Amino acid sequence: MTNTVPKSAPAPAPGPLGTASRARGAGPGARMRAAGLVALPAALLTVVCAWAAPPAAPAPRAGSTAQGAGWRTEGAWSPAPRAGSPAQGAARQADAAPGPAAGGRAAAPRPGTFDAAPARAALERLLPRHARQFTLVPDAAAAADTFTVSGTPGAITVRGSTGATLLTGVGWYLQHVAGVDVGWPGDSTGMLPARLPGVPAPVTRSALVPHRYALNDTDDGYSGPYRTFEEHQRQIDLLALHGINEVFVQVGAEYPYYRALQDFGYSAEELRAWIPGPGHQSWWLLQNLSGFGGPVSERLLRERAELGGRIAEQLRGLGMTPVLPGFFGTVPPGFAARNPGAVTVPQGDWAGFARPDWLDPASPVFGKLATAYYAEQRAVFGDSTMYRMSPLHEGGRTGSVDVGAAAGAIQAALDAAHPGALWAVLGWQDDPSAELLAGVDTRRLLILDGLSDRYNRLDREARWGGAPYAMGTIHNFGGHTTIGANTSVWLERFGPWRTKSNSALAGIAYLPEGTGTNPAAFDLFTDLAWDPGPVDHRRWFADFAARRYGRPDPGAAAAWEELRKGPYSTSSGLWSESQDSLFTARPSLTAAGAAYWSPKSMRYQAGSVRRALDHLLKVDPALRASSAYRFDLVDTARQALANHSRVLLPRIKAAYEAKDLTLLRQLTAEWADAERRLDAVTGSDPNFLLGRWLDRARSSGTDRAEQDRYEYDARSIVSVWGPRGTSEGGFLHDYANREWSGLISELYAHRWRLYFDSLEEALVRRTAPREIDWHAVEEEWARLTTRHPVRPSGDPYELAAGIAAVLPPGP
Repeated sequence: MTNTVPKSAPAPAPGPLGTASRARGAGPGARMRAAGLVALPAALLTVVCAWAAPPAAPAPRAGSTAQGAGWRTEGAWSPAPRAGSPAQGAARQADAAPGPAAGGRAAAPRPGTFDAAPARAALERLLPRHARQFTLVPDAAAAADTFTVSGTPGAITVRGSTGATLLTGVGWYLQHVAGVDVGWPGDSTGMLPARLPGVPAPVTRSALVPHRYALNDTDDGYSGPYRTFEEHQRQIDLLALHGINEVFVQVGAEYPYYRALQDFGYSAEELRAWIPGPGHQSWWLLQNLSGFGGPVSERLLRERAELGGRIAEQLRGLGMTPVLPGFFGTVPPGFAARNPGAVTVPQGDWAGFARPDWLDPASPVFGKLATAYYAEQRAVFGDSTMYRMSPLHEGGRTGSVDVGAAAGAIQAALDAAHPGALWAVLGWQDDPSAELLAGVDTRRLLILDGLSDRYNRLDREARWGGAPYAMGTIHNFGGHTTIGANTSVWLERFGPWRTKSNSALAGIAYLPEGTGTNPAAFDLFTDLAWDPGPVDHRRWFADFAARRYGRPDPGAAAAWEELRKGPYSTSSGLWSESQDSLFTARPSLTAAGAAYWSPKSMRYQAGSVRRALDHLLKVDPALRASSAYRFDLVDTARQALANHSRVLLPRIKAAYEAKDLTLLRQLTAEWADAERRLDAVTGSDPNFLLGRWLDRARSSGTDRAEQDRYEYDARSIVSVWGPRGTSEGGFLHDYANREWSGLISELYAHRWRLYFDSLEEALVRRTAPREIDWHAVEEEWARLTTRHPVRPSGDPYELAAGIAAVLPPGP
């Protein structure tokens, strides 16, 4: 998705991997047999085939008894054990469902109970020094999405309706009783006392909405397409701790296409060339592009399928819903010619890319391919109760297809594979259209509203005919490192929208295009679903400042009040994110922003961030050791310096136009010094390192050629984005700009140095500045394989203080 204004505002098995026969129509069971599973003992074969077979009854609720994914073990595929079934560390007996009955057989769990072992394992990861002081109790009597926290010092009891809800109760305790923060990123858990404080009186909280959804379709591309399982696991732990219960799982989503389409006339080699590199797969799943950053290897496809299956199973173990991509008709070129009776509609262009074709959902072939797709998906990821699909995303062509009938067929195919499953569709630009909504049972639809906080005069009930929707936020586009969000708009709208007489609001949707920035925004937005409210904006940020570093501090309070009044109080009307930096912009004396689709001017008074930096530097030294303080200090210093770029560039322009060579050299030297400081301060925190991004990509390749290919995939998404026609004609260059150490010094500073040299040369020679082919410069950088640090270096405090010393004081 690109950050474009809507047309009418407001208006992204392995059954057996690789060895199964490709006989048309062979289902998962046949492929498992072809993979050699017939050699298994009869009893085990019965279990395996039963696990692989499609369910005859409606899919169970995720996290209860849904079938698990498989993973590759010593060259063969075997069913994954139920999440949490193996012992994961010594847990209190109360942390699990009833234990074994006489004779060693496990007793059937009571209705409403569940295995708390996955939640216990997450707690051990989150609070290794204090996990033993918590007792987690599956509560059969609790209402849905409800937790209760109670206890005495050193003995805290959390009761809850699911494993994730137990963790949400722990998160509530940490926030409101222990007074620490586990944010995304950064935490202050090191400030917890050895003995945790007791709860004055038992507290019960229930979610105000049933759907608490997280992750944009673009998250995998912009947040880390080559992440490890441990990184995804950490993300799931944080989401559960903050009350999320539905999570989009994109990793490995290409595998069902790869498997199924081999039965519809395509070779494995053709499909590996059609599937983009992981960094660009988000947009392939959105039917926007194909092929770029590839071809992908068979091994990578398998590894990503395994990883996605593990992520889905991790979610189920906590009682969370893995939201899987559904099938709505994306096919490779030439599908109709290879499949008699198929009708496809060319989808035209998306930002310079040729879009994949759309298979008419009303054609009989669609049903066959959908059945094959869902069977392959089930073999890898198991079943779910929610699937993501956005047909005709950001354009596309309907041709002669009846959109309502097509939508009905898409829903029918989903229902045939997963009876009763919910279809989640993104509310973006003009989607979902009235025609689409007219063709489906909207009771089994959830609209994820990406524009809730962006425009004014919104009436979602009227716009979508009463279809259920989740109030969403996209406070970040392209993974920008910019601080800020329309947080006051969230508070103004959520309560009234939820409680009005005809409300169709059924959830929240946390949808930044890239996650891992703006921890205050993440905390506040997810609080909406659990705080009975109303939430006071000033008070919430004051409380956040106190727990963010582990205890109240006047410097922290003052800093966060400045940030609240500034970047976290931006208004709706046109934007939902703040402006980006000019240091990251393609050089020009008139540059107003880096990303074409982002705001072109300041959305708040820059002095607020500058003053916040001074206040953060005064925080008690005893509170400066936490990762939360380090991240916030680096992020605030980075933002203060980025904002100064908008002061400095007009001065450079004036000096050039006045033909004052001495002043031009002085000011461009100041600009270069600011970029050096920016690169150094971001290099002192692990969340701002280009090296980590590139290292993950290279580690996914087995030989030099494959490593270079995946590194290009990772580099291009944060620079040129795509080929010249996309980068220039589609205006996507620098769409995913971010102020990262390494990216600043090697690309952004290099571009500005070339540009300023051309200006100086023009003044000396009294000629017009020479033309620079910026795409060629950026493409050359994207093709580099230079290495960068994967660990931070330097003292964040000293580097931030150095920035404060050279910046003008806040007005």
